[in-house]
Amino acid sequence: MDDRLMNSSFLAEDSAVEQTLRPRTLRDYVGQKAVKDSLGIYIEAALSRHDALDHMLLYGPPGLGKTTLACIVAAEMGQNIRVTSGPAIERPGDLASILSNLNAGDVLFIDEIHRLSRQVEEVLYPAMEDYAIDIMIGKGPTARSIRVDLPKFTLVGATTRAGQLSAPLRDRFGMLFRLEMYTPEELAQIVRRSAGILNVDADEDGLLEIARRSRGTPRIANRMLKRVRDYAEVRAGGHISRDVAREALNMLDVDELGLDKVDRNVLGCMMDKFGGGPVGLDTLAATTGEDAVTIEDVYEPYLMQLGFLMRTPRGRICTPAAWAHMKKNMPAAAEAQIRMEI
Repeated sequence: MDDRLMNSSFLAEDSAVEQTLRPRTLRDYVGQKAVKDSLGIYIEAALSRHDALDHMLLYGPPGLGKTTLACIVAAEMGQNIRVTSGPAIERPGDLASILSNLNAGDVLFIDEIHRLSRQVEEVLYPAMEDYAIDIMIGKGPTARSIRVDLPKFTLVGATTRAGQLSAPLRDRFGMLFRLEMYTPEELAQIVRRSAGILNVDADEDGLLEIARRSRGTPRIANRMLKRVRDYAEVRAGGHISRDVAREALNMLDVDELGLDKVDRNVLGCMMDKFGGGPVGLDTLAATTGEDAVTIEDVYEPYLMQLGFLMRTPRGRICTPAAWAHMKKNMPAAAEAQIRMEI
């Protein structure tokens, strides 16, 4: 799964060009219009007051640009950004060290902030509210607490699982933004910009074909652009047209809706071996050879967004749309099962 093309999580191969492809200003940032409009107003107001921006929480599926947006906020505010992640901050002292080294107005970006331990969160609460941290000196009966003042800073937290964020921490963010999936037209703009940066020769139809199969995720779109570019250089003289893009993506087993071999294997297994369901998660995992958590967290969300899969108390069920996409005849028993669940 780690090498899967349609994996929206950050992969090692993305590090080679992702920094280059990231936009640097709000003007260059494509999509998320509501978030951009709000941020533009808040940043302009903060700059006019010569004040730090309020703390901000960004949440949504991986690959939609949360890290990019945090870097843009720092750039628009004219401040430095310190990037870390929840799992990297293991002890309260680690967070205290990071906070005490911030300058006035700096942006602290914590990715996967829901994975902070409760002890670390306790240090973060006064830092966010009062711009101060409490440090314990000594041990036992002689231990005492010293409050250290911090410069005003902006905390930008990012998470793919906002529901796992503790309520006290979530309530301390002044701004909460959900990043939505991108439309094919928005992704085509992103791919067009990336193609220009990478000096890729492509026409509009070819870029739109890549965008349509990218699952609404810029990270996947840029990754697919690199793969199609390689195919075009070897098989098509370096030019990406619609036909070249289709040939390249078909070779990679990515169909017109962005489903890859693993997605189709899950659906095909449910249809061929269980009549379309209902089938339990553990049974499906054992049959497909995939981990149950991987199926639930990685494969199922997109299949459910397409309306191909239903989660019911009795198990997973394939919908008529899934049968049509897989070009299989839906048996009468499966239709009756769907009607019963509805």
